[in-house]
Amino acid sequence: MAFLIILITCFVIILATSQPCQTPDDFVAATSPGHIIIGGLFAIHEKMLSSEDSPRRPQIQKCVGFEISVFLQTLAMIHSIEMINNSTLLSGVKLGYEIYDTCTEVTVAMAATLRFLSKFNWSRETVEFKCDYSSYMPRVKAVIGSGYSEITMAVSRMLNLQLMPQVGYESTAEILSDKIRFPSFLRTVPSDFHQIKAMAHLIQKSGWNWIGIITTDDDYGRLALNTFIIQAEANNVCIAFKEVLPAFLSDNTIEVRINQTLEKIILEAQVNVIVVFLRQFHVFDLFNKAIEMNINKMWIASDNWSTATKITTIPNVKKIGKVVGFAFRRGNISSFHSFLQNLHLLPSDSNKLLHEYAMHLSACAYVKDTDLSQCISNHSQRTLAYKANKAIERKFVMRNDFLRDYAEPGLIHSIQLAVFALGYAIRDLCQARDCQNPNAFQPWEQIQSKCSKECSPGQMKKTTRSQHICCYECENCPENHYSNQTDMPHCLLCNNKTHWAPVRSTMCFEKEVEYLNWNDSLAILVLILSLLGIIFVLVVGIIFTRNLNTPVVKSAGGLRVCYVILLCHFLNFASTSFFIGEPQDFTCKTRQTLFGVSFTLCISCILTKSLKILLAFSFDPKLQKFLKCLYRPILIIFTCTGIQVVICTLWLIFAAPTVEVNVSLPRVIILECGEGSILAFGTMLGYIAILAFICFIFAFKGRYENYNEAKFITFGLLIYFIAWITFIPIYATTFGKYVPAVEIIVILISNYGILCCTFFPKCYVIICKQEINTKSAFLKIIYSYSFHSVSSIALSPASLDSMSSNITMTNPSSSGKSATRQKKKDLQAQAFAHICRENATSVSKTLPRKRISSI
Repeated sequence: MAFLIILITCFVIILATSQPCQTPDDFVAATSPGHIIIGGLFAIHEKMLSSEDSPRRPQIQKCVGFEISVFLQTLAMIHSIEMINNSTLLSGVKLGYEIYDTCTEVTVAMAATLRFLSKFNWSRETVEFKCDYSSYMPRVKAVIGSGYSEITMAVSRMLNLQLMPQVGYESTAEILSDKIRFPSFLRTVPSDFHQIKAMAHLIQKSGWNWIGIITTDDDYGRLALNTFIIQAEANNVCIAFKEVLPAFLSDNTIEVRINQTLEKIILEAQVNVIVVFLRQFHVFDLFNKAIEMNINKMWIASDNWSTATKITTIPNVKKIGKVVGFAFRRGNISSFHSFLQNLHLLPSDSNKLLHEYAMHLSACAYVKDTDLSQCISNHSQRTLAYKANKAIERKFVMRNDFLRDYAEPGLIHSIQLAVFALGYAIRDLCQARDCQNPNAFQPWEQIQSKCSKECSPGQMKKTTRSQHICCYECENCPENHYSNQTDMPHCLLCNNKTHWAPVRSTMCFEKEVEYLNWNDSLAILVLILSLLGIIFVLVVGIIFTRNLNTPVVKSAGGLRVCYVILLCHFLNFASTSFFIGEPQDFTCKTRQTLFGVSFTLCISCILTKSLKILLAFSFDPKLQKFLKCLYRPILIIFTCTGIQVVICTLWLIFAAPTVEVNVSLPRVIILECGEGSILAFGTMLGYIAILAFICFIFAFKGRYENYNEAKFITFGLLIYFIAWITFIPIYATTFGKYVPAVEIIVILISNYGILCCTFFPKCYVIICKQEINTKSAFLKIIYSYSFHSVSSIALSPASLDSMSSNITMTNPSSSGKSATRQKKKDLQAQAFAHICRENATSVSKTLPRKRISSI
């Protein structure tokens, strides 16, 4: 009798484990009518039953292993569709759904896909073959899912036939981004490329360089493994071992492979970090075995299982070590939590999921929440899908807190985004169509419809206040940023040192290298002015050479002094050419030193002339004595110029000007001469200014009515001061390639001012006033000046004291006005005679006889 009972039990088990589905509707998990139907693919059960190692008949077996987390994902899709139906997003249009259980099998998912592609208003099992599906009207307009990349790729290749939109909420395989192979696939999660790159970076930053990796034997696992190997090598991370597990639980070798993998981990004792690209049920079995074998490691989790409650609730899970994982972006799912609280109110006539969940809850009614997940899993392994006892009433507590804790916020949010993305696409299509008619549009038209308009290259997406990442505004890339693809999340920054980009740019442009070029109009203008100045210098030199022995030339200091000053002007004009053209180290070092030394030599020569004029027309004996001691022309010139030479030499030795690349401007690179030391540059110019100021004082003191040279020197130096005082603020505020032009213009102004005021009046006399350019005319001017000076001079107290001893003064009170007037005339006559004698004596002692006439 006992044997008979055992035999009957085995027969029942065999019958149960090999029972195929009766109708395709067995795999319809939930349905709801509507004007527009959205399909859904979810791996609600973890495996499909099979009585043999390999199938002998083309039968789809039934499934076992109820997955609470995927059950919640299915509810998230239902909830999102109800949210749209209860909102004004699709006014008057109702969304329906048809959700299938893939049982984590590609074949089951493809069978469901055939039903999605069946023609509208025909039998659900009829798929019409056509060469052009542009006008074909399938029953389903779009598909949400599936979760696993392996299944998603197979489904997508079938949906490509009609370009039916497929929105993935969990499939992260990088290959799915290939729009050539998967043109109708979209997703609300990033590809594995970004996750794997972050993993490799984390490992490298943590100092781990000897790791292991475990993946699944499918497209997802192999692609993840290959990408990780590339990123690991780029981050100098070495992989000790690579273990690959069967992709599906229906594979009978999976338990053996898990044991082999754990043995490998034990053998590789130096490997303490393991990267895991597995599905949740793989990790569940792996960790349970690892706990039994006392394996304690650092586990790097992929987004597939990093936040799975099924893993975190494993008994003694902390014994496996530490887990560091990457997760999907989370959003606000508070409305979904409210939906779970009212789950018992959800109509269950067309929702087999609720029936099965109710059955499992009934079987585990007296189990604590902490053990409920394991109880449901164990019970579902012994129970065929959707075979709940219809006699069980749904008058039980849904244990909503348990469901709430088991929900994975990242995946729930991704499903919500997927549903709402389709909702916004349908809204755009229905604005000019009657979408209560199911034939209003074809599925492929949704691919061209988005919540927001596509951001063109040169723009970036800016998310709005909505939680949906598919809804955004397009914002132009700012200056020096670009985007070269559509719908880029952010603009890329150009290398500001070498490239630039305008607003809304699709690429970076190489900065143009600029400097004051020879072809520049301003450069041509200053070159013409410099060349004209050189011509003036040569003309003045010729005029002075041909009139060598005339009083005008002699009064200018003689031909040698004039030649030196003219040579300085020539060099000043020539130095401007070093400011133009592409800067070189030689030109940068030459231009300032050449100008500084030549201009200093020019001012030194003019200083001796000013001192000479002051000496010639000074009648104060004390001042005249001081000026005689000071007046050493050659010594003054060499000393003043030598100091400037020392300044420039020290400048060149310790902080020489060099070529600098100025990249601070947004669109151009400026090649310029850096002065090396602003202190040295300022010292050079300041020294010239001090000499010019001393020269100005001497010339100002020596100016007299009938002798105009001192006045002209004074005026020329005034032009110099005005030019360089103006130069300082302009130079400090000017930037770009025209900075050298500022200094050129100042050099030209000061050079022209001194040249014109020093030589042009003399040239005018030589050419146009030849009657004045005689010795007798000059002596007449001197005598006239002397007589005029005597009549108006204010004698110093010392001079009056010396003359009072030779003049008998009468009492003014005893004389009348006539006597006073007569005494003044006598005093003027004696002063004139005294001044003439003193001046003649001093001049004859100070200068050679042949220079008296020129004074």
